[in-house]
Amino acid sequence: MKYSVVIPVFNEQEVLPLAYPRLKNVMDAIGDYELIFVDDGSRDDTLKSLKEIAEKDKNVKVISFSRNFGHQEAVSAGMAESAGKAVVIIDCDLQDPPEVIPQMIQKWQDGADIVYGQRTKRAGENVFKKLTAWLYYKVLLLLGGQPIPENTGDFRLIDRKVCDTLNAMPEKNRFLRGMSAWSGFKSVPVLFERDERAAGQTKYSIKKMLKLAGDGVTSFSNKPLKFPLYFGTAAFILATAYLIAAIILTAAGTWGYVHVLFAIVFILVSALLISLGIFGMYLARIYDEAKSRPIYIIDEQINF
Repeated sequence: MKYSVVIPVFNEQEVLPLAYPRLKNVMDAIGDYELIFVDDGSRDDTLKSLKEIAEKDKNVKVISFSRNFGHQEAVSAGMAESAGKAVVIIDCDLQDPPEVIPQMIQKWQDGADIVYGQRTKRAGENVFKKLTAWLYYKVLLLLGGQPIPENTGDFRLIDRKVCDTLNAMPEKNRFLRGMSAWSGFKSVPVLFERDERAAGQTKYSIKKMLKLAGDGVTSFSNKPLKFPLYFGTAAFILATAYLIAAIILTAAGTWGYVHVLFAIVFILVSALLISLGIFGMYLARIYDEAKSRPIYIIDEQINF
């Protein structure tokens, strides 16, 4: 039985010499496998190192993008090219330890379709990162999005049928952990302690994290589209009450008309700007889908 391990990489020349031996040691003890490294347009010597590894180890396959397309796109490319009965998704930074993979395989063999890694501890992450991650999943659940277990990421094992289902989904802005949860297949956790990054710096900037968060919300909830109605209604009631009070106080000589009009205009303009911003998020997604461009472009493939 063949297993596929999908590893997205971007500027990981420092950690790659540490990650590959650990992945190989784990998978050699399991059986037939392929390690699919997806180079997401690295600008350092990551691709060069991958080619050297692939030349010596035919279990290693390499996909190289023409430029940087993003983490979720890199994972999607690896899934699309995978051939295993089960597919493991793991980052190269070794924060998610490869030694957990055998436990995932055991859970899969016991009947689970999705086995996701759930962190009991998050070493090397500051309070801000932990707080925003916790808050995001609470907000996503509040907005009616697909429930996603807390303290999880993309580190998981998925059955072939799950992989094929995700590959068949046509959306361009991909949020794979949400798509996995939405699929409804039987899911179970494997608990583990997350380590610090083995080397180098994180490649997930604030901008990239915000984009991923936005994709998660707009992909699985339409409640934000209703916020302008709620906010506009509340603003209208407050503005009306304020206007009545202002008329009374102005007639009494306490307030002036200019102050009252400024407050009312400010409330209404704020409501309008929030409405436009929310609609813009959804229109941007429609625009991306309508273009029908590929979500990534493969420049080179090795050992396929």
